[in-house]
Amino acid sequence: HLLGDYFRDDRPEREGVPTVRWCAEQLHLSPNYFGDMISKQTGKTASEYIQSKVVERAKDMLLSTTKPMSEIAYSLGFQYPQHMSRMFKRLVGHSPNKYRTQQRG
Repeated sequence: HLLGDYFRDDRPEREGVPTVRWCAEQLHLSPNYFGDMISKQTGKTASEYIQSKVVERAKDMLLSTTKPMSEIAYSLGFQYPQHMSRMFKRLVGHSPNKYRTQQRG
């Protein structure tokens, strides 16, 4: 819920992509304890979990809007669109634009 709430307004544009430290602080936990809890629940590191949530949000935006990929990247808190593109490609297997084309195809 924490990450979902984070992306519902303009916070990402103001504060950037959420970090492990930020998430832990919001829950009044140490980053290490937060990471351990996420790892036990998901099998992923806290960073991997956050990145997967960011990419899920990017996928939703790519399919539900006609905004260019760069605008989506900025709205998700990336300082540079290339950073989102690299993360997306690493986790999904292809670029955001290719994902959009294939899913709408």
